[in-house]
Amino acid sequence: MIDNTGALISAAVTEVFSTMLNMQMLAVPADECVFAGEPQIASAVGFTGRLSGVAYLYTTTRFAGRITRGLIGLDATEVATDEMVNDAMGEMANMVVGQFKSRLVDRGYPCVMTIPSIVRGSQFGIEAVSETNVDRLGFRSNGNLLLVELLLRGGNELT
Repeated sequence: MIDNTGALISAAVTEVFSTMLNMQMLAVPADECVFAGEPQIASAVGFTGRLSGVAYLYTTTRFAGRITRGLIGLDATEVATDEMVNDAMGEMANMVVGQFKSRLVDRGYPCVMTIPSIVRGSQFGIEAVSETNVDRLGFRSNGNLLLVELLLRGGNELT
C-alpha cells in the first residue's frame, strides 16, 4: 500500500479549494476540527481498484453554504438551498477524490470512482471496519474547519 496517502489527499484538498474557490486551506491537527454541535454535512466519494476506499469531507453547514455560494457565483446575501449545498459539497468531494485518484494512477494504482453521497446531522462520525487504514486530516480557512477522513484498504485489480 502507498505510504504517503495523507500527503496525497492533503495536496488534493489544497489544490481544489485554491483553484475552485481561491481559498487557502491551512493544515491543522485533525483533533482541532471540532464542530461543537453545529449542524454538519459530510460528503463522500469512494474508489475501487488495487486500493479501495472512501474519502469523507466534514464541515459545518454554514461553511458548506459559503463553499456553495463560491462555486456557483452567488453573493454573500443570497441563500443557497439545501439541494444546492448537497450538490456543491458532493462536487467538492468528487473533485478532491478525482485529484487523489489521479495521483494514485500516476503511482500504478488504477481505480474507478463512485458517485458522491451526502450525510447531514450533528455530532456524528463514520467508523471504519477492521483492517481499514484511516488518515484524518484537518484544515482551516478564515476560521472555518474542514475534516477529511480517508479510509483505505487493499482492493481488487482492475482488468
